[in-house]
Amino acid sequence: MKNFYWMVLLCLLMVIVSGIIYMHKDQVSLIKIPPKSLAQWYKPENKRQVWLHNMFKLRREMQALRFYSQAKEAKKLQKWLNQFSEHYLKIFEMVPEWNKKLDREALATLQNFAQVSNFQGITKVLDSLDESCKLCHTDYRAITATMYRAPDFSKIEKLSSSASIQEHMKTLIKQINQVKIASEDGMPDHALSSLSDLSKGLELLGESCSGCHKKDRKIYPSDSMSQTLARLKQSIKFGTQKKQGEELGSLAVQACARCHATHRLSADSRKLFLEPQSLSELIRH
Repeated sequence: MKNFYWMVLLCLLMVIVSGIIYMHKDQVSLIKIPPKSLAQWYKPENKRQVWLHNMFKLRREMQALRFYSQAKEAKKLQKWLNQFSEHYLKIFEMVPEWNKKLDREALATLQNFAQVSNFQGITKVLDSLDESCKLCHTDYRAITATMYRAPDFSKIEKLSSSASIQEHMKTLIKQINQVKIASEDGMPDHALSSLSDLSKGLELLGESCSGCHKKDRKIYPSDSMSQTLARLKQSIKFGTQKKQGEELGSLAVQACARCHATHRLSADSRKLFLEPQSLSELIRH
């Protein structure tokens, strides 16, 4: 009898939870997190992007299989099929949790069709495999790229002896706003002082870029940013408020918006997916 009551209670709890989720369906989006074992095939845990390279090989091999099945060249078809089979099964070797996602029956059918030169059948099996690839990509590709390919700025602990990168960014925001405030209110000396501090802060921030952009020449501040800074300085001294506003707007796009669009969005998303939320945070959401 006790088990019956427990079952009723569990069913009632499930109904309540389901109801709450349904009520908030326009505010909550569910995603599938890839297995943790996938991380070992991406940087920084691995020196190379092994998983990505395996995916690139599979894409190229499927293209070759289609090409040679349409051309009815059995020998070259078999060569690429051997490579495809190896790299397709490697998915299980790298991420055992995805074993059930592999269509081994389709792979065996491909091999049988290749032996009897059933080129039309090969094309149909490739279509089926292509659909299974798309399903997995729909579930995991975007979230995996965000988790393992987005920049991790948490490793940049200090840009100077006193400021973390988060604190430094907040200071830069204050400095660029202070230039605008002082310029608009007719305080050129204050605006120039804030601009000088901003320029130094941008240089200091740029030193952290080389951690990822190892082979690039100085990427931040770029030549165009430096030119805009020089023009902004001149417009504060001698130009109109309209000209000052134009140059300041250009600098904000070059120095802030472009990097934020590339790095900040993906870095913040990565943080959401990788940092566990407490029970109180989940309830609050």
